[in-house]
Amino acid sequence: MTKPFRVIDTGIRGCREQMAFDQALIAGHKAGTTPDTVRFLQFPPSVLVGRHQAISQELNLDACRVAGVGIGRRITGGGALYLDEGQFGWELVFHKSTLGLTNLGDLAREICEAAAAGLSRLGIDARYRPRNDIEVDGRKISGTGGFFDGDTIFYQGTVLVAMDGAKMASLLNIPAAKLAKRGQTSGAQRVVTMTELFDGNPPPISEVKAAILEGFAERLGISPVPGEILESEEAAARAIFDEEIGTDDFVYEIDDPSHPADVISARHTGAGGTIEAHLRLEGPRQDRIREIQFTGDFFVTPPRVIPDLEAALRGLAVDDAEAAVAEFFAAAGVGLLTAAPSDFALALKMAAENRP
Repeated sequence: MTKPFRVIDTGIRGCREQMAFDQALIAGHKAGTTPDTVRFLQFPPSVLVGRHQAISQELNLDACRVAGVGIGRRITGGGALYLDEGQFGWELVFHKSTLGLTNLGDLAREICEAAAAGLSRLGIDARYRPRNDIEVDGRKISGTGGFFDGDTIFYQGTVLVAMDGAKMASLLNIPAAKLAKRGQTSGAQRVVTMTELFDGNPPPISEVKAAILEGFAERLGISPVPGEILESEEAAARAIFDEEIGTDDFVYEIDDPSHPADVISARHTGAGGTIEAHLRLEGPRQDRIREIQFTGDFFVTPPRVIPDLEAALRGLAVDDAEAAVAEFFAAAGVGLLTAAPSDFALALKMAAENRP
């Protein structure tokens, strides 16, 4: 028997407003007032960093401000994005028992393959590429990410219908190494749009959304049903915007932690993404962790696990950190999308080795 999913569309809203609505849906679902839901959304020109990213490392903030684009922070991990009316977002909020998947990697594969199957109905060869992309001929048409929050799963993605590649490149600091491993030289070269695939005449966005819903229905065994946005969801989104996600404190809370003179940093790139460790040491031999911050485009579920890990490591001897990281993840029961506890421990170790 198929499982009903309410389908809603919040249209074009500011990027921080859309992120606040994400959190409102999660809170409502956990409270039992929001049903399993598919949401579509669009943005005015905006840049978004991932939940764990250092914002000034990922964005050309001066260029963003001159361009007048919205600047926000997602509640999911992953990398920085440029979005405008030429793209749209899709997301699912549902109970983990609905699809019977309890591993974030398996969840990403199933949802991405379903979205790819939907896009392929339009006549393109869309395919899932681990860990969280959907590509056509090796170029990304959709990036995705998500997490578990208790029994609630939140998973989201985008579809590139049209894009101003030059504008994207001017606003995002895309590491050359990230492009080089795919044989590319620019962020615009890495992505492909529906407009390009259809020789300047892409299907209407409404048809693309319908195709994705068909893919979800066929591959995930759900029944999408048009529905209404609840007033309680709108009210919760407004409160979350005002109190947290819409504030500069939230958006800029993770900036460039490597800037202070006493911070030592290192970057480790593994199968699960890039993890940077920013470390302050203390003690006569500078061998104890005073503070540690992890940033990067990795996915961890739920996102609050990273601040908890950082707190657990404070005051420990550097030599004890590797075992402490392993013990923390074993006890916390968190979900990692390809990244392993050893990746965090290695980034920390590399940073410690850079001490004077």
